Amino acid sequence: MNAIQCKMARVATGLGIRELAQLAQVAPNTISRLEAGEELKPRTIAAIQAALEAAGVEFLPENGGGAGVRLKKS
Repeated sequence: MNAIQCKMARVATGLGIRELAQLAQVAPNTISRLEAGEELKPRTIAAIQAALEAAGVEFLPENGGGAGVRLKKS
């Protein structure tokens, strides 16, 4: 998960920075740092990604058109 994917996923789910931070059990500043493109520990990124996936996000890998996100079908 990269910075853009995090922000796109957060906005798509309607989560604010504080809400996502609470779900991922990290500080709100950590979410802001990730979305600003700062490097974080892999386990921190994994926790944020897991929280977004639990909220219904699928992460799409780079396939020539750029990495992305989509919401899972209900």
